[in-house]
Order: sequence, then C-alpha cells, then structure tokens
Amino acid sequence: VCVLYTNSFRGFPSLVHNERVVGGNNAAPNTWKWQVSLQIDSYGDGYYYHICGGSIIDGSHIMTAAHCILSVYRVVAGEYNLDEYEGSEQLIDVERITVHPDWTGDLGNGNDIAILKLAQYVYDNGYVAIANLPAPEQMLPDGFSCYITGWGYMDYMGTVPPIMQEALIPVVEHSICSQPEWWGEIALKSMVCAGGDGVVSGCQGDSGGPLNCFTDGDWRVHGVVSYGPSGFCNQWRKPTVFTRVSYFLDWIYSVKSRIQSN
Repeated sequence: VCVLYTNSFRGFPSLVHNERVVGGNNAAPNTWKWQVSLQIDSYGDGYYYHICGGSIIDGSHIMTAAHCILSVYRVVAGEYNLDEYEGSEQLIDVERITVHPDWTGDLGNGNDIAILKLAQYVYDNGYVAIANLPAPEQMLPDGFSCYITGWGYMDYMGTVPPIMQEALIPVVEHSICSQPEWWGEIALKSMVCAGGDGVVSGCQGDSGGPLNCFTDGDWRVHGVVSYGPSGFCNQWRKPTVFTRVSYFLDWIYSVKSRIQSN
C-alpha cells in the first residue's frame, strides 16, 4: 500500500504532499524566471516562510497545486536565495484563489491544481517571466528530459536549501507509471510522472512548482508538482507525480478570463 505525501502541519498522518528537489544542484541566478515562492505567515507575526512553489502564467495569475491552499499567502516573484534580499524580488499579496472544482483533497483522484489572482501585477524587472504552456492534451514520451525546480528539502533529514534547486528528471510515460509495481491505478492520464530512479525527485516544499520541459522550441511548464512516496522521496519506481498542465488548459484559460472580466 503506498502512502501519499501531505504537509505535516495539516494533521493528516496518512498523506504527504509537499515536495522538494532531491538530487539537484543550485540553479544559475536569473533562470527559471516563471518560478515563484508561495509563502505563508502562519502565526500572524509578519514572518513569512516558503511553503510551496508556483508558476507565473500571466501578469496577474499564478498556477500552483490545490493541496498547497492553506490560508493567506503572498507570492514572491524574482526569488533566488530565500535567505537574502537581493533586490530582484517582488512581494505580492494574493487577492483570490480558485481551486479546481473536482479537487476532493485526495491526491489519487487528481485535479490537484489551483490559480491565484494577484492583488497587483508582476512587472518586468528582468528577473521574472511568464511561463509558456504546452499544447492542449500534449503528452511527453517516455524518457523525455525535463527539469524540476524549487526550494524544498534536499534529503530525508529535511535540509532546506536557501537557493533555488534544479534537477534533470526524465518522464515516465503513463503506460509504465500506472503499472502495479510503479504507482498503479492512482497514476491517472491527467498526471505526468517523472523520475523513479531512486536518485532525483521532488519532495516537501516543491509542491505546486513546475515541471519544465523544452518542447516546440521553448521551455514550457508541463506539470505542477503534486505527490510522491512517503518517507524517502527518491524511491525506486515511485516517481514524482505532477498534475499534467495540458489536460487542464481549458479550465486554466476559463478561470483567467472569468476573473479578469469581474
């Protein structure tokens, strides 16, 4: 029986959802410019800490995972080193949160995606960019190389990197990932699996962040970090599982247009 991830402070001992990059390296400064840090002030004392990742999908919207939605947030765009103020950061409050209507809180049922409407626009200061998205229904072949990025833990001991991490991670196609010795029936066609080599994976803190793949002549966000195995994140034949962005494009665009018209 596999156990899925969840945020430990949410009090669901049977789930583990927040992921981290395991087996990665420091990303070069000013790369993956659509990646943001989703931060929360859980004690109301003005101190924010990183909880999840996300991707800028236009000047006022962030795409993240539904299971990341906890409370009041701010988004930090142009972030690189969480421990230092470098002048590239934009700290923006979240005005509205839209979670996919079919999200049930059960990661195995999928639909782990949400859109955040920002209280003000992200401006182009040279350190941010709008993510390119894949073609509708696009699925990547087995072994296709992508990058997972984020600020989550780097090992099972909970080592948190201040600097954004990146790791090359190969796609595991659905016909393989859905086999019993992999993720079985909880690996849905609305998801993308990547990794499973026992070395590289996402883990706690990377949830909501992007799976970055070079397709159709550009880097595109093909996935949103969703779940992985409990305990050691980098387990053999238990790849990181992402919400497949190409499956949800109609919903993403409908949410953006509906919010903008209000």
